[in-house]
Amino acid sequence: MKEISIKDIQGFAIGQAENREGGTGITVVLSKEGAAGGLDVRGGGPASRECTLVDPLTAPKPINGVVLAGGSAFGLDAAGGVMLYLEERGIGYDVGFTHVPLVCQADLFDLNIADPFTRPDAAMAYEACVASENGGNYQDGCYGAGTGASVGKYNGMECAMKTGIGSYAVQIGDFRLGAIVAVNAIGDIYDPRSGRKIAGMLQKGGKSFDSAEEWLISRIDVVDNRFTEKNTTLSVILTNGKFSNPQLCKMAGMAHDGYARCIRPVHTSADGDSIYALATGQVDADLDVAGTLAARVVAEAIVRAVTSAESMYGIPAARDLTF
Repeated sequence: MKEISIKDIQGFAIGQAENREGGTGITVVLSKEGAAGGLDVRGGGPASRECTLVDPLTAPKPINGVVLAGGSAFGLDAAGGVMLYLEERGIGYDVGFTHVPLVCQADLFDLNIADPFTRPDAAMAYEACVASENGGNYQDGCYGAGTGASVGKYNGMECAMKTGIGSYAVQIGDFRLGAIVAVNAIGDIYDPRSGRKIAGMLQKGGKSFDSAEEWLISRIDVVDNRFTEKNTTLSVILTNGKFSNPQLCKMAGMAHDGYARCIRPVHTSADGDSIYALATGQVDADLDVAGTLAARVVAEAIVRAVTSAESMYGIPAARDLTF
């Protein structure tokens, strides 16, 4: 097994666009030929669009795009820009007089990072689609859906840390599989190899780490609204393997183990944690192997999202910690 770039997985085009001043952005993954898709949602508060396209109880459909974005539910309008871009190029389900692109979307909560009224929209999504051409402009860090991402927010933004979007991919023979993850959790982030905390909730004053998990379990009072704490980690698994829609849903479910290895607490009612899985169907591969690898690449992509992030909006990143 060797590490490769997420861009080395053929059949997908990846583009990003962002508004740095507004503190939000969008990452699009396009499959012009259409890819089999699956989804597993473990968080209690997803902001999503067209999830039923990858529901195993519906007829199998080739997915043309997955959108990861900021803006919470306000950002869901962005998928319209992706659909316009694809329709103009004759990509999507042929209905005789036009093509209807099949596009899924999930959003994270970044509304109070900078300007709460700057949200990803159709124009930003179209820009990201154009950026996906000719190899795309994807890069890890505070770009695309990771522009406004942060973690460790249980005690508010004054104790939070800046994260971003990260990727990791591997190849075994002809089989390729990778993940893109926008890390925006209420919890803390741990390196899955060493178990060391690398980002998360800080003590007041920012001189050392605190523990979001310990704070969460320190009292049992009912909290009616935890969504003000601004969460959701989003992922897309990409592979050239040959898998069905139900198999990809299982793969996405196994990939959530990557979240559990790195994020504590995870999958809370205030998180919208979602993982899509897309497959182009070029190489036969065992599902259990692929699912196990999916968990591994998700965990590694989370680490990349943390280590690639820059301090922004007054929120420190891991690279700038001095303790």
